[in-house]
Formats: sequence, C-alpha cells, structure tokens
Amino acid sequence: MNGWLFDLGNTRLKCARLDDAGDAAGTVLALPHEAEALALPDDVQGEVALVSSVAPEAARVALLQCLSQRFRRIHLARTLPHCGALTIAYPLPERLGVDRFLSLLAIADDRRDTLLVGVGTALTIDLLRADGQHLGGRIAPSPTLMREMLAERSAALPAAGGRYVEFADDTSDALASGCDGAALALIERSMGEAATQLGHAPRLLVHGGGVAALLPMLNTSEPANTEPRTDLVLRGLAHWARWAGVA
Repeated sequence: MNGWLFDLGNTRLKCARLDDAGDAAGTVLALPHEAEALALPDDVQGEVALVSSVAPEAARVALLQCLSQRFRRIHLARTLPHCGALTIAYPLPERLGVDRFLSLLAIADDRRDTLLVGVGTALTIDLLRADGQHLGGRIAPSPTLMREMLAERSAALPAAGGRYVEFADDTSDALASGCDGAALALIERSMGEAATQLGHAPRLLVHGGGVAALLPMLNTSEPANTEPRTDLVLRGLAHWARWAGVA
C-alpha cells in the first residue's frame, strides 16, 4: 500500500510512511503547524493518507487541503467503542481523544496490564487491562503547559528554564520543580491506584515530547518495568486502518 500516516497534535504534525505490512515505517517527520502545508517533502504523496487530529479546526482543515492535492484517498480516524483487542471505558466514545484511543490501540495486542502516560501539551494517563479493557484515565496540564500558563498570568514567572530540586532557592528552579513535581506526583499516584485495582503493579509506558525530562525522575516500585515508547499514535493509526479496512 502506497500510503502515509499523519498525526496532527496541538503543536506538531508527525508523519511516517505506511509499509507493505500496514505498519509505520522509516523516519518519522515532525513539523510545526505553521509549516505543514508548505514543508512536506515531495515524496510525501501516494494512494492513501491516514490522519489522526486533535489540533484546532483551522490546522486540521489546512492539513486536509494540503493532503487532498497529494493523495487519492484520505481517511480521518475516529474513536470507536471497540477496535481489535481494545474496548474503551468511555460510554460516549467521541469524548475520548483520538490520540489516546490510538495510543491504547497500539499496545492492546501486547496483552499486558499497562499504565500508559502521554506527555505532550497535556499529561494523559490511561489504565489498560491485559484483556484489552480500558479502565479510564486522567488528563492534566503537562509541565510545559503549566509553565506557559503561569507565565501568561505573571510576567515575573518565566515560561522556561530552571532545574528540578526538592526545595528550590531560585524562582526558575522552583517553577521547574513544582511543575515537573506535579506531573510526577500524578503519575506515581496513578501507579499506586492501578496496583490497588489490579492487585499488582502494571508496566508503565511513557510517550510524547515531554517524556525525556520526566523519565529519569520517576520513582516507581519496579523501575525495570518502565518503558519509553515513541510514535504510538502513528502505530495505532496503522492498526486502526487495518481493522477498518481502509489501508
């Protein structure tokens, strides 16, 4: 199949070629929103474009207009109550973001109890049982978004900089420590609650652009059971396309 996968998030467009087996293949391209209609390489074209989008409508429309000139067919993924091995917890499927749905779908075939954490514009946490049943999740601002929101409300609070320390003696360090610490605390609490529900600690999978900063600081009972993952949305999009019969 001559196709491409597109993940349009809140800040970036990521894309990868769809291989003959129906999976994401090759180098993942990442572009800021303002460049998506102009900076796609010439070879990003073909038979089918598979799209996941949680971006504002203007960015989504711009991308679809661009892709309509390069692909014969375009399919926009939607959250489904059941797909492959996955059953979502939400009674109203449209209320679960398609990025969370696809990330869960990408790992459902692993058949392992998993706490899935995404660190992008938002911090998302989802609990998936080994049988593919999604048990629900949480959404909070990511550390980056927390910093940006604080900086918007007060010119005295910088939007970036600082380092994590337990008790800071500098405002930049205090902000980094507070915002990163809030995310870490939510993840660690979620791990504890997941262990209570399941009767044992699940594996912890973390993905997204903000993972690198948090991963070394995560305090879990089983560090070897913590894994970083990349491009789960694109992989889940490929799984969705195979299940839906559109690729």
